[in-house]
Amino acid sequence: MWFDGWPQIVRIILVGAAAYAALVVCLRVSGKRTLAQLNVFDFIVTVALGSTLATVFLSTDVSWAEGFTAFALLAGLQMLVAWISTRWPRARGIFTSQPALLLADGEIRHEALHRNRLTESELRQAVRMQGTGDLSQVRAVVLETNGKLSVITSSKYGDGSALEDIRGIEALGEDERREPA
Repeated sequence: MWFDGWPQIVRIILVGAAAYAALVVCLRVSGKRTLAQLNVFDFIVTVALGSTLATVFLSTDVSWAEGFTAFALLAGLQMLVAWISTRWPRARGIFTSQPALLLADGEIRHEALHRNRLTESELRQAVRMQGTGDLSQVRAVVLETNGKLSVITSSKYGDGSALEDIRGIEALGEDERREPA
Protein backbone atom coordinates (compact mmCIF):
# COMPACT_ATOMS: atom_id res chain seq x y z
CA MET A 1 0.00 0.00 0.00
CA TRP A 2 1.14 3.52 -0.73
CA PHE A 3 -0.93 5.35 1.88
CA ASP A 4 -3.00 4.04 4.79
CA GLY A 5 -4.28 7.35 6.03
CA TRP A 6 -3.31 10.36 8.11
CA PRO A 7 -3.86 8.83 11.56
CA GLN A 8 -0.94 6.41 11.03
CA ILE A 9 1.31 9.21 9.78
CA VAL A 10 0.43 11.42 12.76
CA ARG A 11 1.02 8.47 15.13
CA ILE A 12 4.49 7.88 13.66
CA ILE A 13 5.34 11.58 14.02
CA LEU A 14 4.11 11.88 17.61
CA VAL A 15 5.19 8.50 18.99
CA GLY A 16 8.41 8.59 16.97
CA ALA A 17 9.40 12.00 18.33
CA ALA A 18 8.57 10.91 21.89
CA ALA A 19 10.47 7.62 21.46
CA TYR A 20 13.48 9.47 20.05
CA ALA A 21 13.46 11.88 22.99
CA ALA A 22 13.16 8.96 25.43
CA LEU A 23 16.11 7.20 23.79
CA VAL A 24 18.25 10.35 24.02
CA VAL A 25 17.37 10.71 27.72
CA CYS A 26 18.20 7.03 28.39
CA LEU A 27 21.54 7.34 26.59
CA ARG A 28 22.45 10.52 28.46
CA VAL A 29 21.56 8.92 31.81
CA SER A 30 23.44 5.68 31.04
CA GLY A 31 26.70 7.57 30.43
CA LYS A 32 29.38 7.85 27.79
CA ARG A 33 30.27 4.15 27.84
CA THR A 34 27.06 3.29 25.98
CA LEU A 35 28.27 5.40 23.06
CA ALA A 36 31.96 4.56 23.32
CA GLN A 37 33.84 2.41 20.87
CA LEU A 38 32.03 -0.86 20.84
CA ASN A 39 32.97 -4.23 22.24
CA VAL A 40 30.62 -7.17 21.67
CA PHE A 41 28.23 -6.35 24.52
CA ASP A 42 28.09 -2.66 23.56
CA PHE A 43 27.33 -3.64 19.96
CA ILE A 44 24.46 -5.89 21.04
CA VAL A 45 22.95 -3.13 23.17
CA THR A 46 23.30 -0.61 20.34
CA VAL A 47 21.59 -2.90 17.82
CA ALA A 48 18.84 -3.69 20.33
CA LEU A 49 18.26 0.03 20.98
CA GLY A 50 17.97 0.69 17.25
CA SER A 51 15.61 -2.22 16.75
CA THR A 52 13.47 -1.10 19.66
CA LEU A 53 13.32 2.45 18.32
CA ALA A 54 12.23 1.19 14.89
CA THR A 55 9.58 -1.03 16.45
CA VAL A 56 8.17 1.82 18.55
CA PHE A 57 8.15 4.07 15.46
CA LEU A 58 6.36 1.68 13.15
CA SER A 59 4.41 -0.89 15.14
CA THR A 60 0.99 0.02 16.46
CA ASP A 61 1.22 -3.06 18.72
CA VAL A 62 3.93 -1.44 20.87
CA SER A 63 3.06 1.57 23.01
CA TRP A 64 5.41 4.42 23.78
CA ALA A 65 5.50 3.31 27.45
CA GLU A 66 6.58 -0.20 26.43
CA GLY A 67 9.28 1.24 24.19
CA PHE A 68 10.52 3.53 26.95
CA THR A 69 10.62 0.56 29.34
CA ALA A 70 12.70 -1.38 26.80
CA PHE A 71 15.10 1.58 26.37
CA ALA A 72 15.45 1.95 30.13
CA LEU A 73 16.03 -1.79 30.55
CA LEU A 74 18.76 -1.90 27.89
CA ALA A 75 20.47 1.22 29.26
CA GLY A 76 20.19 -0.18 32.79
CA LEU A 77 21.72 -3.49 31.73
CA GLN A 78 24.56 -1.61 30.03
CA MET A 79 25.18 0.36 33.23
CA LEU A 80 25.09 -2.85 35.30
CA VAL A 81 27.59 -4.58 33.02
CA ALA A 82 29.89 -1.54 33.15
CA TRP A 83 29.60 -1.42 36.96
CA ILE A 84 30.34 -5.15 37.33
CA SER A 85 33.26 -4.93 34.88
CA THR A 86 34.90 -2.08 36.78
CA ARG A 87 34.37 -3.64 40.23
CA TRP A 88 35.33 -7.26 39.49
CA PRO A 89 38.13 -7.66 36.95
CA ARG A 90 37.51 -11.41 36.64
CA ALA A 91 33.95 -10.72 35.48
CA ARG A 92 35.24 -8.35 32.79
CA GLY A 93 36.26 -11.32 30.66
CA ILE A 94 32.63 -12.41 30.40
CA PHE A 95 31.62 -9.16 28.69
CA THR A 96 34.76 -8.05 26.86
CA SER A 97 37.67 -9.70 25.16
CA GLN A 98 41.29 -9.22 26.15
CA PRO A 99 43.71 -7.32 23.89
CA ALA A 100 46.04 -9.62 21.94
CA LEU A 101 49.60 -9.12 20.72
CA LEU A 102 49.75 -9.88 16.98
CA LEU A 103 53.27 -8.69 16.21
CA ALA A 104 56.24 -8.45 18.57
CA ASP A 105 59.53 -6.80 17.62
CA GLY A 106 58.75 -6.98 13.91
CA GLU A 107 57.87 -10.70 14.05
CA ILE A 108 54.33 -11.70 13.12
CA ARG A 109 52.74 -14.00 15.70
CA HIS A 110 50.89 -16.37 13.37
CA GLU A 111 49.18 -18.32 16.18
CA ALA A 112 47.69 -15.06 17.54
CA LEU A 113 46.53 -14.04 14.05
CA HIS A 114 44.91 -17.45 13.56
CA ARG A 115 43.28 -17.43 17.02
CA ASN A 116 41.78 -13.98 16.30
CA ARG A 117 40.80 -14.85 12.70
CA LEU A 118 42.97 -12.18 11.09
CA THR A 119 45.27 -12.35 8.09
CA GLU A 120 48.82 -11.13 7.61
CA SER A 121 47.43 -8.78 4.97
CA GLU A 122 45.13 -7.10 7.52
CA LEU A 123 48.02 -6.71 9.94
CA ARG A 124 50.29 -5.24 7.25
CA GLN A 125 47.52 -2.87 6.20
CA ALA A 126 47.24 -1.55 9.78
CA VAL A 127 51.00 -0.96 9.85
CA ARG A 128 50.90 0.86 6.50
CA MET A 129 47.98 3.00 7.65
CA GLN A 130 50.19 4.25 10.48
CA GLY A 131 52.72 5.41 7.90
CA THR A 132 55.25 2.65 8.48
CA GLY A 133 56.62 0.51 5.67
CA ASP A 134 59.05 -1.67 7.60
CA LEU A 135 57.79 -4.27 10.07
CA SER A 136 61.17 -4.26 11.79
CA GLN A 137 60.41 -0.67 12.89
CA VAL A 138 57.25 -1.88 14.66
CA ARG A 139 57.62 -2.98 18.27
CA ALA A 140 54.04 -4.24 18.67
CA VAL A 141 50.69 -4.54 16.96
CA VAL A 142 47.79 -5.09 19.35
CA LEU A 143 44.26 -6.22 18.56
CA GLU A 144 42.24 -4.10 20.98
CA THR A 145 39.02 -5.12 22.72
CA ASN A 146 36.97 -3.05 20.26
CA GLY A 147 38.51 -4.82 17.23
CA LYS A 148 40.88 -2.03 16.20
CA LEU A 149 44.57 -2.61 15.59
CA SER A 150 47.03 -0.43 17.52
CA VAL A 151 50.46 -0.10 15.97
CA ILE A 152 53.33 0.88 18.27
CA THR A 153 56.59 1.71 16.54
CA SER A 154 59.96 1.30 18.23
CA SER A 155 60.33 5.08 18.49
CA LYS A 156 56.98 5.39 20.34
CA TYR A 157 57.32 2.32 22.59
CA GLY A 158 58.78 4.09 25.64
CA ASP A 159 58.83 1.82 28.68
CA GLY A 160 56.02 -0.37 27.32
CA SER A 161 53.84 0.13 30.40
CA ALA A 162 50.71 0.57 28.25
CA LEU A 163 51.07 -3.03 27.09
CA GLU A 164 51.02 -4.73 30.49
CA ASP A 165 47.46 -6.11 30.18
CA ILE A 166 47.91 -7.65 26.74
CA ARG A 167 47.67 -11.35 26.02
CA GLY A 168 50.99 -12.52 24.59
CA ILE A 169 53.10 -9.69 26.01
CA GLU A 170 55.61 -12.27 27.20
CA ALA A 171 56.72 -12.48 23.54
CA LEU A 172 58.56 -9.21 24.07
CA GLY A 173 60.37 -10.58 27.13
CA GLU A 174 60.72 -8.70 30.42
CA ASP A 175 64.23 -7.39 29.67
CA GLU A 176 63.20 -6.17 26.24
CA ARG A 177 59.98 -4.50 27.46
CA ARG A 178 61.82 -1.99 29.61
CA GLU A 179 64.28 0.18 27.82
CA PRO A 180 67.17 1.62 29.82
CA ALA A 181 66.64 5.14 31.16
